[in-house]
Amino acid sequence: MSEKIFPVLETSRLQLREIHSGDAEVIYSYFSNPRVVEYYGMLPMKEVEEATSLVEIFQKGFKSGTSIRWGIVISESDQFIGTIGYHNWNKTHHRAEIGYEIHPKYRRKGYAIEALEAVSEYGFEQLHLHRIGALVRPENLPSQQLLEKQGFENEGLLKDYQHVAGHYYNLTMFSKVKSIQLAK
Repeated sequence: MSEKIFPVLETSRLQLREIHSGDAEVIYSYFSNPRVVEYYGMLPMKEVEEATSLVEIFQKGFKSGTSIRWGIVISESDQFIGTIGYHNWNKTHHRAEIGYEIHPKYRRKGYAIEALEAVSEYGFEQLHLHRIGALVRPENLPSQQLLEKQGFENEGLLKDYQHVAGHYYNLTMFSKVKSIQLAK
């Protein structure tokens, strides 16, 4: 049985590629930052081994066909700046949820929207998704604005949907549906 080839996506400024164990150090550098994980549903990492485990989870998800996560790399400098990808992938119902994070140093430069556009297009065209969902904390306005710029619609509030460190948090469900996008 042949091994699946990880799809590399290119945009004008980015390469979206497979995440490797060598990326664990840089992933740790920003996942240990409370500002990065504030809305992520996890606590800041305390050891680089946690990032190594996360990389392994990303790799296993791709191999098993249950998720896919790309490393976001600036093409010109080969700088790894974040990740983006699909989880909760339900092939029967042609839907998945998208998640992403960008190192704070590289925010507000258009990289996230560029990556989101490429991964959304890939999801609809290559993964045959009909619906892409995204769960965002109501207070995470930059993420909501990013999704809305890419045509995602606010579907409503999910009360106490996320539990982190003994606290419950509301999440807002956003979605982008292929048939609606084609009709516009």
